[in-house]
Amino acid sequence: MLLEIKNLKTEFKTKKGTVCAVNGVDFSVNKGEVVAIVGESGSGKSVTSLSVMRLHSKTTKTSVTGEVSFKGENLLDKSEKEMQEMRGKMLSMIFQEPMTSLNPVFTIGRQISEAIIKHDKVSKAEAKNRSIEMLRLVGIPSPETRVNNYPHQLSGGMRQRVMIAMALSCNPELLIADEPTTALDVTIQAQILDLMLDLKEKLGTAILLITHDLGVVAEVADKVVVMYCGRVVEKAEVKELFGNPRHPYTKGLLNSIPKIDEEAERLFIIPGTVPNPLNLPSGCAFRDRCPDCMEKCKKEQPPLYNLNGREVRCFLYEEEDKANG
Repeated sequence: MLLEIKNLKTEFKTKKGTVCAVNGVDFSVNKGEVVAIVGESGSGKSVTSLSVMRLHSKTTKTSVTGEVSFKGENLLDKSEKEMQEMRGKMLSMIFQEPMTSLNPVFTIGRQISEAIIKHDKVSKAEAKNRSIEMLRLVGIPSPETRVNNYPHQLSGGMRQRVMIAMALSCNPELLIADEPTTALDVTIQAQILDLMLDLKEKLGTAILLITHDLGVVAEVADKVVVMYCGRVVEKAEVKELFGNPRHPYTKGLLNSIPKIDEEAERLFIIPGTVPNPLNLPSGCAFRDRCPDCMEKCKKEQPPLYNLNGREVRCFLYEEEDKANG
C-alpha cells in the first residue's frame, strides 16, 4: 500500500461558522495504480488532495485530522520542514490552472530546476540539462529553446506539460493530478492523458486523479472514489462502477453523460444543487436530490455498506449488506 487515507476530516473556520469540507474520507492507492476521485464542484475532491499534500493556505484557520499514511508514515504528523523534503521528491502535484501556478517572472527552466537542485543536490548546469530532458519527455518541441521561455510565451497545453514535467522531475512515487485537463481542447487533453499513462508505465508512478470528467475516468482509472458533500458515497473498480452504478448520485452522474447512440430532447440533469456546507440537511446530504429518498434518509446519515468488495453509502443496500454478513 503506497497511500492509505483513514477518516480524513478537514475543517475551515470562517466568520460564518465552521465548514467541514472533507468528512471521514477513506481510500487507498497502490503502487502503479490510477485512482480517480469524482464529484461535482464543492464535493471535497481538491480539498482532499491538498490535505494529503498539507498545502492549505496559512491565512485560513484549518484543522486536518485522521490519518494520511504514505509508505507507512502518517503525513499529518510531519513538520513543515519534513513535508518540504517529501514534496516533489516522493509525492508531487499537478495543480488545476498552470497559468496561476507557474511564476510569471521566472523561466520555466528555472522553475523545473528548482526542485531538482533542492532534492538531488546537483549543479545548476546539470539541473538545466535535466529540465530540458523533462521537457522533451513530456513532448514539448525544441526543449533547448523552450527552457528559456516564460510561462506567458507558451500555449495552455504547453504550460500544462510544463506542470507535469515539474511534478515528475524528481521521479515521485505518487502523482496527484488535480483537474489536469481543465480548459484544454480535446486533442491536447487526449495527449496529456496519454502522456500521464505512458509516464506511469515507464516510471511506475501511482496517480491520484481529481476530475469531474467521467470520460477521462473511464479511459485511465483503475478504481473510482465518488464524493458528495465531503463524504465518499461509492468506491468501486472502474468497470464495476460504469457497468453497474449503485448509489443514486453515481447513477445521476453517469446518466448526465450524453449518449451518441440515443436521441433525447433534453439531457438528463440531477435536480437541485449541492447544499451549502454551512447548512447541510439532517440525515443524508443527497436526500433532497435523490429519487429514492426514504423517511429514514431524512433523519440518519447512512454508513458505507460493503457489497462484495465495493462500498456504497445508501440505505437502499442495508439489507444486502446484512445478507452478506
